[in-house]
Amino acid sequence: MVAAVAATASSQLLVSSSRSLSRLSPFQVCVFDSKTLVSCPSNGNGSNNSIKRRHVRCMAVGTAPEAETKKSGFEIQTLTGWLLKQEQAGTIDAELTIVLSSISMACKQIASLVQRASISNLTGVQGAVNVQGEDQKKLDVVSNEVFSNCLRSSGRTGIIASEEEDVPVAVEESYSGNYIVVFDPLDGSSNIDAAVSTGSIFGIYSPNDECLAEIDDDSTLGSAEQRCVVNVCQPGSNLLAAGYCMYSSSIIFVLTLGNGVYAFTLDPMYGEFVLTQEKIQIPKAGKIYAFNEGNYQLWDDKLKKYIDDLKDPGPSGKPYSARYIGSLVGDFHRTLLYGGIYGYPRDKKSKNGKLRLLYECAPMSFIVEQAGGKGSDGHQRILDIQPVEIHQRVPLYIGSQEEVEKLENTSRRSLYEPLVFLPFPLADLKDLSSICCVFFLVFGKLSAMLNTSEGGKAKLL
Repeated sequence: MVAAVAATASSQLLVSSSRSLSRLSPFQVCVFDSKTLVSCPSNGNGSNNSIKRRHVRCMAVGTAPEAETKKSGFEIQTLTGWLLKQEQAGTIDAELTIVLSSISMACKQIASLVQRASISNLTGVQGAVNVQGEDQKKLDVVSNEVFSNCLRSSGRTGIIASEEEDVPVAVEESYSGNYIVVFDPLDGSSNIDAAVSTGSIFGIYSPNDECLAEIDDDSTLGSAEQRCVVNVCQPGSNLLAAGYCMYSSSIIFVLTLGNGVYAFTLDPMYGEFVLTQEKIQIPKAGKIYAFNEGNYQLWDDKLKKYIDDLKDPGPSGKPYSARYIGSLVGDFHRTLLYGGIYGYPRDKKSKNGKLRLLYECAPMSFIVEQAGGKGSDGHQRILDIQPVEIHQRVPLYIGSQEEVEKLENTSRRSLYEPLVFLPFPLADLKDLSSICCVFFLVFGKLSAMLNTSEGGKAKLL
């Protein structure tokens, strides 16, 4: 008989076999091997049984209560397991779980492509130009295909909008689902050849209404196609989930479902994202700033003064430290952990800034707010901005709450500055939907500029 031994709440041992289940008194343990015969302690009736068994060894089991509840040092929680727990708790539904799992799979594939880019001849320029007027890297194109294919095959996405696509893409009806996913498949791709940190950014929305239209590259959109675009153009405050995956010395997947920020690190041993940080909180203030100071001469005087003040040691003798990678994901991740501020302002060359609102600024601002920070365009909350087109650009200042508010205080708009920089010429306003979008944009700007003072009177910021 091969015996199985287990500890019970009463510190007794159960010995089971295929025929019986017997109970021994506490700490009554017999140790046998092929060469040793050990007598068991008295069983209480005065007899002392001697039993010989071959190749059977029993061990005493710790009986302290804490031994039963202590977690193993090797216990891990995968992203898949964590998502299932969120689903069981009612935070997300089964469909969103599938979408997020598909995104994590895309990130694993892109991470592998990034690591093997030089070996696989994926460095350099593809030879095409995207809708932003930027040269597409080879890895940009491949990463976009990977991300799009993973989302389509999930069967839970209705519309996908990418930095690399001219217009949103409606998923075929037979594979269509309920969610809108916006993403930048490979942020910082200009750094690929130098093996600098890059990343993927994504945001997930719920559609305002059903959209099954197939949108072509033709610039003329029918009513159904316009409705699809309106579905995608939602403010960041409507986000259901957002995250990014950073491809660096380790692969880190950062995610928020609106209930805190969590980080998962790809374990190469298991091939799974493993939970490594929970409820991340950005410091309220920080001494690091990340701006591309190569554009210093193109900035307005207020921003120049702000940067000059950061570099002034002051009474403390400790100026801010400058850290700039040139990858939004890399710079943001450092800011999230250490505090400070990241900024990409408007300038004389880029009147509306360079970063895209829908799939870069809004998801990152959603994440930072969940971590206790702030995202702003210098005058209003990023998540309150209503997009009027898919690839709309906005200035971005993001990071510790105190640092972003300090910048907002120094960049309050003059009454003589333009109220709104439109992302397209007024001559392009040819339909009612575009005119309505501009109206809401201007209205939002006016609302952001008005703030109620303690005396109850409106003041212009």
